[in-house]
Amino acid sequence: MKIAIDCRMSGCSGIGTFLDGILDNIISTGNEFILIGLKNKISAPNVQNIDCSVKMFSVKEMFFFPKAIRNIINTADVFFTPYCNIPCGIKVPVFSTIHDVVFLDVKGLAGKAGTLVRKFFYQRAINKSRAVITVSQFSKNRIIANLKCSKEIFVVYNGLPSYLENFTPSETKKTDTVIFIGNIKKHKGLPVLLNAYSDFYKNMQEKNISPKLLITGSSENFRTKDNGVLSLIEKINSQCNSSIEFTGWVSDEKLRELLCCSKVLVQPSLYEGFGIPPLQALKCRTRALISDIPVFKEIYSDLPVDFFKSEDSKDLAEKLASSFTQTKPLPDLPKKYSYKKTAEYLLQSFNYARTNK
Repeated sequence: MKIAIDCRMSGCSGIGTFLDGILDNIISTGNEFILIGLKNKISAPNVQNIDCSVKMFSVKEMFFFPKAIRNIINTADVFFTPYCNIPCGIKVPVFSTIHDVVFLDVKGLAGKAGTLVRKFFYQRAINKSRAVITVSQFSKNRIIANLKCSKEIFVVYNGLPSYLENFTPSETKKTDTVIFIGNIKKHKGLPVLLNAYSDFYKNMQEKNISPKLLITGSSENFRTKDNGVLSLIEKINSQCNSSIEFTGWVSDEKLRELLCCSKVLVQPSLYEGFGIPPLQALKCRTRALISDIPVFKEIYSDLPVDFFKSEDSKDLAEKLASSFTQTKPLPDLPKKYSYKKTAEYLLQSFNYARTNK
């Protein structure tokens, strides 16, 4: 089978991690590949690299996508995009990916116009696709609930990125650190963690422990108008000896180091399509304390995580104190999710949908 893949998001976080994890595993499957817009080109006898600088979701992509690139894509058996953008003029079966429909489910993430634009692109992807790919049964159900989707929807779970897949954590000394990986969008639930951390910090101080909350990312990206997060951090820092810190941008290797050294990762999300950070933490033998939202129950119920009541800062503070003081080592992470499996499921999906029109 010859597979054309849109690789323009390679190297980015989120969707780029999903794409790169697939590429690392699918190239060795014996199929032929046309990789569109991949910056770090792959040199292999079964790979054709095609340069493409056309921006995704642009007018050019939708109406004037270069004919020369279209012609090459149309020599393939299928075209796969890791997101919901589809260039014009593709005549082979298309498989697009909708990771979640958070902008349709969570009010306030975007204005009315922004929400309508996103819904348009989701629906366009469905209309133009032979089948749709998503990353959890939860997301599949929400796609069906929000969009007119009569197409087949295949669930292919996420996995660990390459810098963690074959990593074996050593006996790293844990520091008194709680780590959060995410951003300040409403559905990430950071204010829930911040309010819980204030109570947790006071509790730990009574035991002569001075914890630290590490937020991966840059404070320049945290605007005060976004849920007042910066103001809340400043307020809590004034009460908790400036113990909340931003890491700034970190490399994959540095993130791995931070995870290994932290005692607990907290993922207070109100909504996710999958949620990879708890998986990353468990791989580094760091405890994961996560909200009991439906998708986390789906993904993590049989893994060694602790749940707290979603949006309940008091319950999170109590559970955080318990997780933070646990000393029993975590077991090795079972190989339930991997991008090797994701790539295998994708190939099965392509073959099934091609033969069951």
